[in-house]
Amino acid sequence: MESMRTLPPPLFDLSPADDPSPARLVVGGGCFWCVEAVFLRVTGVTGVRSGYAGGTAATATYQAVCAGITSHAEVVEITYDSSVVSLGTLLQVFLGAAHDPTQLNRQGNDWGRQYRSAIFYHSDVQREVAARYIAQLDEAGVFGSPIVTTLEPLDVLYPAEDYHQNYASRNPANPYILFVSQPKVDALADAYGHLLTRQPGHH
Repeated sequence: MESMRTLPPPLFDLSPADDPSPARLVVGGGCFWCVEAVFLRVTGVTGVRSGYAGGTAATATYQAVCAGITSHAEVVEITYDSSVVSLGTLLQVFLGAAHDPTQLNRQGNDWGRQYRSAIFYHSDVQREVAARYIAQLDEAGVFGSPIVTTLEPLDVLYPAEDYHQNYASRNPANPYILFVSQPKVDALADAYGHLLTRQPGHH
């Protein structure tokens, strides 16, 4: 994969005053089980919730989203303390460890727009930070392939079904978690060890 690497930090970021806590970031990067597992390990993250964004309430179900008949993406909502971790640092982890931002409408063997790489911004300044960082990485040729991450306004976030929440921690023996999710958590440890918090507790 093109991803799983230590990225340069963003040249443009937000201060805690410009991004008051509790702050939040909504991103999609393939299966939300994997993205959730990564961000639960990041210091300063106070909560991670899996859900669906980019579509309507009528199709905000796992069955419909997986079938590819909606415009939703599988996403995670990351709530964080901006005095501990910045928006830019979370984007660094998202693009460098949580998924491969050069894969269009897929992640690994998961295919479809529901698995697209996306940042669902909730403010103009959040969009600006993300856009500038993507441009910075592309201009530096960090990945060798263009970043295809979309920037989409966040309309409504629909929480995923309860059994999806904290899925990796509750299902560590699931083959998908072992072979797809866990390597991303390992990549986080390798590339961003200074950001690691304790192993999230099982619920």
